[in-house]
Amino acid sequence: MSSAASFSVWDYVVFTLMLVISAGIGVYYAFSGRGQSSSADFLVGGRSMTAVPVALSLSASFMSAITVLGTPVEVYQYGAVFILICFAYVLMVAVSSEIFLPIFYRLGITSTYEYLEMRYSKVIRLFGTVLFIIQTVLYTGLVIYAPALALNQVTGVDLWGAVMSTGVVCTLYCTLGGLKAVVWTDVFQVGIMFAGLLAVIIQSVLLQGGISTIISDSAQGGRLNIWDFDPNPLRRHTFWSITVGGTFLWTSVYGINQAQVQRYISCKSMFHAKMALYINLVCLWAISICSVFCGLCLYSFYKNCDPWTARKVSALDQLMPYLVLDILSEYPGVPGLFVAAAYSGTLSTVSSSVNALAAVTIADLIRPYLSLSEKQLSWASKGMSLFYGAVCIGMAGVASLMGGMLQAAISIVGVVGGPLLGLFSLGILFPCANAKVSGLISGLALSLWVCIGAQIYPPRPENSRPLALVTHSCNFSGSANWTANTEENLERPFLADNWYSLSYLYFGPLGTVTVITVGLVVSILSGVSHSDMRSTLLSLFKVTDVF
Repeated sequence: MSSAASFSVWDYVVFTLMLVISAGIGVYYAFSGRGQSSSADFLVGGRSMTAVPVALSLSASFMSAITVLGTPVEVYQYGAVFILICFAYVLMVAVSSEIFLPIFYRLGITSTYEYLEMRYSKVIRLFGTVLFIIQTVLYTGLVIYAPALALNQVTGVDLWGAVMSTGVVCTLYCTLGGLKAVVWTDVFQVGIMFAGLLAVIIQSVLLQGGISTIISDSAQGGRLNIWDFDPNPLRRHTFWSITVGGTFLWTSVYGINQAQVQRYISCKSMFHAKMALYINLVCLWAISICSVFCGLCLYSFYKNCDPWTARKVSALDQLMPYLVLDILSEYPGVPGLFVAAAYSGTLSTVSSSVNALAAVTIADLIRPYLSLSEKQLSWASKGMSLFYGAVCIGMAGVASLMGGMLQAAISIVGVVGGPLLGLFSLGILFPCANAKVSGLISGLALSLWVCIGAQIYPPRPENSRPLALVTHSCNFSGSANWTANTEENLERPFLADNWYSLSYLYFGPLGTVTVITVGLVVSILSGVSHSDMRSTLLSLFKVTDVF
């Protein structure tokens, strides 16, 4: 199948239309929001947003093209155990809405890192801000580059043309329209993401003769391996690694990450902010179930002829676009809808990142040190959006050096997000914690050590446990069967099969628990600071101070 030729004019029309509408929303808010004269109007929508659009925006901003392209491949290769992430979402929403949200909302802050100065010190605030900027720029580069590469290989959509067009459109509507434009484009884009995933599911079910066939094929292929209660932390995906690791990971995203917190503090009341999180939970479930089922559809189609093993695609991340062209190319514009869905994921994530980066730079690095008027801060916010848009496009080049989409993305979020979650949790839950940075440095060092080790010495198959992929029904020329790990023959140190083989989902919890433990020990040993601790900086669920 010459897949590159299968992307028709109508597909390009649908894809371009999505970009044009997204840019149009930005232009609309630029002109209708002439009153966005203050940086608060630009960065947090004047704190006037309602629950439903914010909820859809919360879902869209971290459900990127990595979800649309990466999760189905995860299921195809390792099985549907990843659906257990839905349990983690429930725990994450409960913790975020009851512990973190009330504090940030009551304080009325623009940047979550303002809390760190109120609770600890200016040094820790700057440390947190810099960590967030590094994490977000890295993650956003991956989000722009990975889908562009996968779609380029299969559909022939020009790689850097796609990177530049999505990057420029995104930067345009962020710079012009501020948070309101970002939220409303997210609402449009989450609709496109659902449409793209549903097109694949509906056509797959029709071609395979019903849902029961897809479930039956998946069961026979061992893909319905959901209830795995193995407590071994080295196993890549089990019930425990996904629910416990996933809860820490997603709480670091929804509880304290600027891109998400900025959305719910833009709501007009605490009730709307909490409702936004709970409606977002339903959206997360729906997107996860759709993307996992797409993975089962993928397996049902290619159970006897795996396109990756048969060298029909050069990377696993290209399997979803390959399936789309295989089953939907006879419907003009529908493959374009799927590509638009993948890029909607990219746009929504990049726009929220750019907007959040602008907000923390203004609130943490510019406003405290320069005396600027509100008008000047508003222009500075727009300038920062433009700057970070360009930085993230440039970062897409660096992203080409990273591995599998889903795992690379989660590793980046976990390594930095885990220690930051520990830092905020320590301040909010433990009145005895003081301003020493040793906990944060320890957590960050430990997370980085295990993550870098895992990149150098990938876990052996007995820990990652990929499922069998067969090619006995393929028509192909040349050698087919790929060989597993080329590094099997390399000398592996003792740590490689123990410490470095820790499931990537535990990178976040490792950082969080280390920061809290070291932080508490150091606080107790160095003398607890009780001076004028404001109750607004502590959770109602705080651990009573007994020291």
